[in-house]
Amino acid sequence: MPEASLRFYEELNDFLPQALRKRCFTYSFDQLLSIKHLIENLGVPHTEVEVILVNGESVDFTYVVQPDDCISIYPVFESMDITPLLHLRSRALRSLRFVADAHLGKLARYLRLLGFDCLFFNDAGDKNLVRISVEQGRVLLTRDRDLLMHRPITHGCFIHATEPKQQLVELVRRLQLEGMYNPFTRCMECNGQIVTAEKSRIEDQLPDRVRRHYNDFWRCDECGRIYWKGSHYREMQAFIGSLATPQTKQ
Repeated sequence: MPEASLRFYEELNDFLPQALRKRCFTYSFDQLLSIKHLIENLGVPHTEVEVILVNGESVDFTYVVQPDDCISIYPVFESMDITPLLHLRSRALRSLRFVADAHLGKLARYLRLLGFDCLFFNDAGDKNLVRISVEQGRVLLTRDRDLLMHRPITHGCFIHATEPKQQLVELVRRLQLEGMYNPFTRCMECNGQIVTAEKSRIEDQLPDRVRRHYNDFWRCDECGRIYWKGSHYREMQAFIGSLATPQTKQ
């Protein structure tokens, strides 16, 4: 039976059985198959792969695996310039927007806090999430590897961490989001844009204590939620600052 030699690198190993991680291994096949199918047969979503080298040459997902091929599979590169190599995405996203699955509600709120456009639905269903990701050019965020294996998806991220803050740190580092923050410009509740609101127009909606001590207000243009720079604002500022500290590397 024909065999190919494979090696997965860095965090792609997390998707493999323990015995196959961080080593070269052989894969036997009895019929021709694309490199995309081979990779996903082993449990690795295609959205997690950035570069595939076969016998030292860069290929795309349509490449048909041949007997005795030596295949190296790499994840997204964060610090190495790989522009001479073939990227597997047909195009880059013009603007970075997200859609999160039903298990990542808190991560969605954190991304909104940083100013990122992030949709979140409790009951959208896999088909709708895939449709939204593809039609709106959004990066699909999920902890369900099978969801990322849907053929139409080109931009997706499997979230490894289980704790919401660590999920945010993981995503910030992987996609190098640090220079893209625009905090306090999106509603954490509904993802709407936050705009300046005149106090005189909203006074009747404010608690007495807030009306007495604050003069500057903002309002979500979608759900109408009102924001001001109280203690919660200072706590969120500290949270954003903590994303760059060593404490987040637990």
